[in-house]
Amino acid sequence: MKDIEIRILKREKNRNTHSSDGKVPLSQALIRAPFGTRADSLVGHFNVPEQEIAAVKINNEILPLGARIEINAAIEPVLLEDPEGTMIYRRSLAFLLAVASRRIFPEKNLYVGHSLGHGYYYTFAEGQKPAVEEIESLKNEMLALVREDLPISFGCMAYGEALELFEKSRQTDTALLLEERSESRVLVNECKGFVDLYIEPLVNRTGLLSYFDLIAYQDGLLLRFPGIGRGHTLDPFEDSPGIFSVYDEYKKWGRIVGVHAVGHLNRLVANRSIRDYIRIAEAFQAKKMSEIADRIYAKKETVKAVLIAGPSSSGKTTTAKRLSIDLKVMGIEPIAISLDDYYVGTDRTPLDENGKPDFECLEALDIPYLNEQLLALFAGEEVTLPVFDFKSGRRRETGGRKIRMERRTMLVIEGIHGLNDALTPQIAGELKFKLYVSALTQLNLDDHNRIPTSDNRLLRRMVRDYQFRGAGAERTFQMWPSVQKGERKHIFPYQNSADAAFNSALDYELAVLKFYADPLLRSVKPNMTEYAEAVRLLSFLGNFAPIPPQYVPTQSILREFIGESEFKY
Repeated sequence: MKDIEIRILKREKNRNTHSSDGKVPLSQALIRAPFGTRADSLVGHFNVPEQEIAAVKINNEILPLGARIEINAAIEPVLLEDPEGTMIYRRSLAFLLAVASRRIFPEKNLYVGHSLGHGYYYTFAEGQKPAVEEIESLKNEMLALVREDLPISFGCMAYGEALELFEKSRQTDTALLLEERSESRVLVNECKGFVDLYIEPLVNRTGLLSYFDLIAYQDGLLLRFPGIGRGHTLDPFEDSPGIFSVYDEYKKWGRIVGVHAVGHLNRLVANRSIRDYIRIAEAFQAKKMSEIADRIYAKKETVKAVLIAGPSSSGKTTTAKRLSIDLKVMGIEPIAISLDDYYVGTDRTPLDENGKPDFECLEALDIPYLNEQLLALFAGEEVTLPVFDFKSGRRRETGGRKIRMERRTMLVIEGIHGLNDALTPQIAGELKFKLYVSALTQLNLDDHNRIPTSDNRLLRRMVRDYQFRGAGAERTFQMWPSVQKGERKHIFPYQNSADAAFNSALDYELAVLKFYADPLLRSVKPNMTEYAEAVRLLSFLGNFAPIPPQYVPTQSILREFIGESEFKY
């Protein structure tokens, strides 16, 4: 075989220096190397210590350090401090815990659950609450594995061999996941004799995974890790009991109906019984919405406004419309108000650190005017609601609705700052009911690999951006980091102040979104920087058997993103 050309993209030694787009500048060096050179043999070229490298990006695809290079390529390091490196670190910690659990408790199955703050919640499949001593044993075993600095290898197995191995080792959900796959070679990770399905890259050694904690929580345990941008620092644990209770209820429901992992969903598709499950999932979600409406109705004598907030693509708009229907059933007349109409205008919007208008900050809204109108409405006066023209970046002088509150009227206000009391400082707390909305999927890929809720929302947004805003996947990827930054700053800190939380996720929806997202993701090419995310999501969606969009009810929250909803937006 001929040698191949490898273009090394080096991090500048002063990594505190960033370009105007916020990225660390790179220098380049061209080398020749033998066909099949392993990426980890090139780390000395990157200008950064090896222990800071989580993976590599080869031709804009993130791969493990053990990957072999067989074509001419551009290669750069993915650092543990990078956003991608942060997620690799967390997945690797989850793998380390799985290794430790199999060694300490070979007869028990430890299931990964949902995220909670900067951590993942785990339970034993047998339903037994772990004792404090058991959690301590797990933690000590993880620390011992870190001290041993063992390799985490990356390789492949024959399909039949992998299926047999997972069945024998009681990784039943993993074996079930393989039923949707048809590759003759199955990628796996291995450490200390424990083999798990390769989903995304992991770090190459256990010695890099020293920053974590394992604590008892509810009926299970929490694997805690540093937050994004926090380096090696584990912040004090902040409980989110409301969010946890919603998650936990959906997890228990998933096990009751027999669908807690993707393989179970795929079997329903194969057995042609998926439509029944869709009806059950939609009915369960409708029941949860009705219960929230009941709680609001119980406070009808005092509550004048329902404020709805949640992260991007959580389905806030459809939630507001469906909640309004439930309130009407009870005799309440809801009036919808969008906070978007209270923008101060492009010329008055504060600038972010890059000198661009920050439309997501609280100061981008005309808070005094909003509170003035709310107080007037609560006093029985008539007001004209503003209308913001996004094309001109200014509020329209005419065209707003005239509204007045009657005895049975209630405002339904939707926007990202709804949970922040600084939005409505002049409104007494008893007059407000705050509802947090997010897509909190309870579905896992298998026992050890969870589905991030952010991926669920990213795919929703990508499909909606294309369907209704004419934007391709590349544009959605470019905007997503800024969107997530805004969520961490303006939404997540206030979720615990909500009076109720609504889970807008539908466990079957990723199989429907696959129908739309697959061609969008394939339009992102290897010469684009967004290719890494496109490849990652394509691989992720490859685990799902597709569900035809026509199976989705027209009142479903999912219709907000794929179209043909009964509601008008």
